Amino acid sequence: MSGKKKGNPLPASSAGLLTFFNEATEGIKIKPELVMAFSITLVITSLIMNQIFR
Repeated sequence: MSGKKKGNPLPASSAGLLTFFNEATEGIKIKPELVMAFSITLVITSLIMNQIFR
């Protein structure tokens, strides 16, 4: 143990991450389900438009 520094303790578990995610942030809040539904709809619409205007 002579090679270890005693002045720099390691962080305790994931307490820092929990604090980060519990903080309120400004900006638009969108549910992940809505983002996935919009993405899938956009892909399907693009495929249909590609077949129609070929």
